[in-house]
Amino acid sequence: MRVHMGSDHAGYELKNHLASVLRADGHDVVDHGPRVFDPDDDYPVFCIPAALGVVADQGSLGVVIGGSGNGEQIAANKVIGVRAALAYDVETAQLARQHNDANVIAIGARMHDQDGATELVRTFLATPFSAQERHARRIQQISAYEERRGEEE
Repeated sequence: MRVHMGSDHAGYELKNHLASVLRADGHDVVDHGPRVFDPDDDYPVFCIPAALGVVADQGSLGVVIGGSGNGEQIAANKVIGVRAALAYDVETAQLARQHNDANVIAIGARMHDQDGATELVRTFLATPFSAQERHARRIQQISAYEERRGEEE
């Protein structure tokens, strides 16, 4: 599976670790940056391109990483077609895929050690969408809103 990744300075080391692990697991990783550590960088510059990559690359998933993962999730969710979920334990990583068909996982590098973050990402990537009618219906409602966004405002 192709996995698009982006982070900020706080997630830089974890992004690099996860990219290495995912490549070893057989995934095709697309690293949207940063390429070097810069304590003054801004996460939208890297997380939005990762999210755009997911939308443009059908069947791919994404991973965005920051200090808490909150800002990265918000940035990714600005891209139409992205359903980014902040995962803070294995259950939220599973449910993001099973119930929400999330296509991007957000992780806080200051919240998890490397092993814990690796488990979250592997769980997210391995979990399929349940396709239950009630979940599919809700996702369709979100997609319909995205399509008409701005018309109601």
